Amino acid sequence: MQLTGIHHLTAISAKPRENLAFYTGLLGMRLVKKTVNQDDVSAYHLFYADGEARPGTDLTFFDFPAAPERRGTNSISRTGLRVAGEKSLGFWRDRLKSAGAHSGKIVGDVIEVDGRLTLPFEDDEGQRLVLVDDGGAGSASPWEKSPVPVEHQIRGLGPIVLTVHELTRTAFVLTEVMNMRQVRDYAAHGAHIHVFEMGEGGPAAELHVLEQKDVPVAHQGAGGVHHVAFRTPDEAQYHAWTQRLRDLGVPNSGEIDRFYFRSLYFREPNGILFEIATDGPGFATDEPMATLGEKLALPPFLEPRRAEIEAGLKPLG
Repeated sequence: MQLTGIHHLTAISAKPRENLAFYTGLLGMRLVKKTVNQDDVSAYHLFYADGEARPGTDLTFFDFPAAPERRGTNSISRTGLRVAGEKSLGFWRDRLKSAGAHSGKIVGDVIEVDGRLTLPFEDDEGQRLVLVDDGGAGSASPWEKSPVPVEHQIRGLGPIVLTVHELTRTAFVLTEVMNMRQVRDYAAHGAHIHVFEMGEGGPAAELHVLEQKDVPVAHQGAGGVHHVAFRTPDEAQYHAWTQRLRDLGVPNSGEIDRFYFRSLYFREPNGILFEIATDGPGFATDEPMATLGEKLALPPFLEPRRAEIEAGLKPLG
């Protein structure tokens, strides 16, 4: 029983209108689902992905009016986004630095990390991101309406970086509970980072974990990450993961139907929220693929409350 890679990552934004402009306008990702947080319908839940809204490409945001994140340990500290090739990183360096010159966005330089070329940067709220050259491996589904040329578009999620207070406890859950493999270590930015992979491996299926004992615990907020989700291909394996967590005594949410996928939540020992999510049914379940994200979509159990929910949301533009 193997998780096959990163399914999605959900972060927090206090500025949904600016968030939409950044991720669709500057990064050129497709808004594939405009819906609400199913546990708090006063907040948008925005999903950005590739042209076909495939699992493994979703970067999502809860619209919470929160104070900025206080950075620290026991958190998801950087989110990888995959692009294909050194030329693409040059394109993005120029594009991001041009935008940053006007807005104060933080953009780093192209550097090699763990044998791959990378470009670190932050959005307007301090969300820490990094573009990673995946060498063009695997398939891609560009969005034809993106302002970014096809060859340079973001292909999906890349390695996710966790910062934890105690590595051994997290490593135990990753390897002994979640069946990941610890495959290598590397040094970067003065830190020693441990790489865990799942499925067939590669940048779309890696967690990079560093231990920091000498910094305070992070306080979640705008510009931070809420949780990371991992892919399981079908409902049979999803049910098997539920049973595995129960058998091992891991506290969890139980199975939750999010309509677009099925979810199972639990926290690793340092407190970071993990989710196991099914690849399907997918975002075209209630909207045509050609018009994903153009209207507010609600799962069937919330549809009777549409008027109330729409009245409580601020227009995005």
